[in-house]
Amino acid sequence: MARILHTQEPAAPWRAGARSPAAAAAEGPAVAPAAGAAPALGIGAVEFMGGRRWFKTVPQSRAEIHGALVKGVPYAILVNLVDHLTALSADEVAEAVGISARTLRRQKEQPAKLMPPDLASRTWQLAEILAQASAVFGGREAAERWMAHPALGLDGARPIDLLRTLQGAELVTEFLGRLEHGVYS
Repeated sequence: MARILHTQEPAAPWRAGARSPAAAAAEGPAVAPAAGAAPALGIGAVEFMGGRRWFKTVPQSRAEIHGALVKGVPYAILVNLVDHLTALSADEVAEAVGISARTLRRQKEQPAKLMPPDLASRTWQLAEILAQASAVFGGREAAERWMAHPALGLDGARPIDLLRTLQGAELVTEFLGRLEHGVYS
């Protein structure tokens, strides 16, 4: 039976509406989201990774995401992500997350096996970037096509190829942020 990821942590005293001092410092002032504001942290990534089938609750902070990934997520999440992509090949995704295509094929036969935290993190990062690109370009298919083709703002590199390193992924995320805010240079 596949192990299901539960991101709910034991209740902490500060969870009853107040934030811990560390969370307040890291996340900034507490404000209600504006109308039309971006969805909650991680919801787009969760949807790309298979939605509520794997996540009973959507992680609400980077700390919760970290905790969920360290606890372990099954390879089925990566397999689901790959199976639902149309413009990116399984080989391209495998390379972007740092595994061989052969390993990815082998894990399709053992979907309940837990990914190592570093692979789970890279899978989450890919899903987050795909979600961000979907918001910028108006949909999943457009985001995937953009990821698969050279981007002038990334010195002609394909975004999917840049995801092989943390620095490259940061370049892609920063570039998407600039596009989202109308800064093209």
